[in-house]
Amino acid sequence: MIQKSVVDLPLHGGKCPPWLFERMVRLSRAIFIVILEEFDKKELLKRLSDPFWFQALGCLLGFDWHSSGLTTTVGGAIETALAPLSREVGLFVCGCKGKRDLQTPTEIEAHAEGSGSSKHSESLVIISRLVAKVDNNALQDGFQLYFHLFIFTDDGAWAVIQQGMDKKACMPEDITGIQKSD
Repeated sequence: MIQKSVVDLPLHGGKCPPWLFERMVRLSRAIFIVILEEFDKKELLKRLSDPFWFQALGCLLGFDWHSSGLTTTVGGAIETALAPLSREVGLFVCGCKGKRDLQTPTEIEAHAEGSGSSKHSESLVIISRLVAKVDNNALQDGFQLYFHLFIFTDDGAWAVIQQGMDKKACMPEDITGIQKSD
């Protein structure tokens, strides 16, 4: 089943203070461990791909700005929080903001090879590229993609968290809800 959700957020400037980001990482890791123990990794994917849950998570983590910065900051905290757990739980986060999102295919392949799930790597790379391409080029909404986070499991389930920007209106769009599981 594939689900997609979209939420629009205002554009605000500023940067997350390093002390807050560090706390966001520690708290999100604790939250993810509880979700993984109580449910499973597919449930965590489902929750991360829900834009309202994602926004609430950002507020819970202390990043309570209701703006475009929430997606990129919480996305970075998620990636940092899950990195030490990735192999153990079979959940991998690739991509990010700016030029780093261009490395997503390489990161997918590396994580898949390292986890022994390389049979999924080719299809996951294709999915990541197609989701980004469709959102960036095929949708005629004026939003240019600048944040792409691809989260996948060792058994092939995946979710994408993306953000685009309408440069003319200076309005971001969060696409925090493209998710596929069995």
